[in-house]
Amino acid sequence: MELDFECTDLSIWKEALSSYKSRIQSLNKPNLISLDQFYTHELPSLLRQRNPNPFITTAELSRLMQWKLTRGKWRPRLLDFVSSLDDSSVQSVSQKAFLSLPDISKAISELTVLKGVGAATASAVLAAYAPETAPFMSDEAMLAALGSSKDYSLKQYLLFVEKLKSKSKELSSMGDSFRPSDVERALWSSAVGVKLQSSQTAPDKKIKGSNKRKRKH
Repeated sequence: MELDFECTDLSIWKEALSSYKSRIQSLNKPNLISLDQFYTHELPSLLRQRNPNPFITTAELSRLMQWKLTRGKWRPRLLDFVSSLDDSSVQSVSQKAFLSLPDISKAISELTVLKGVGAATASAVLAAYAPETAPFMSDEAMLAALGSSKDYSLKQYLLFVEKLKSKSKELSSMGDSFRPSDVERALWSSAVGVKLQSSQTAPDKKIKGSNKRKRKH
């Protein structure tokens, strides 16, 4: 059963979050495990090491885009755009964006001047550096929090951030810290779990259906 955004049971949210790694593995997508390791562990560490003036490089942004597209929908043109960006421009723009935080609107606007970087990719960049401030705008979390994943505007992202921050505050008040980015991963993990379950039961139904037809003949 998919996690309801309105759910107030912290244990259910924690269970969904703890399933995140196994969901990544279950998707069986090429390089996703190593890309997710890069995005969730290596990149945040690299960005923090660059404080007080953090930045992201073109190579790192390209890997982040690979992670985003592999975990979600594959759109190779976006990867081509990002991979060809001038490194000094990416470093300069991303530094301005990181230093704009906690003004999320300004930070997103700074990043989206880069070709191939929309609000969703910009949110992934910010989430790697400030998971407590800017969650990643994934389809699954957008659908759960706002009921739609079709509008990738800055305005929609700001609504999304407010919803996830509010849920984060509510869940954190019950005990352990539960960041907005944890809320996003829990929602993604739950939605992917439901999809995997339904895809596993569908072949069984087809087999049973074909057996019934055979018996009729």
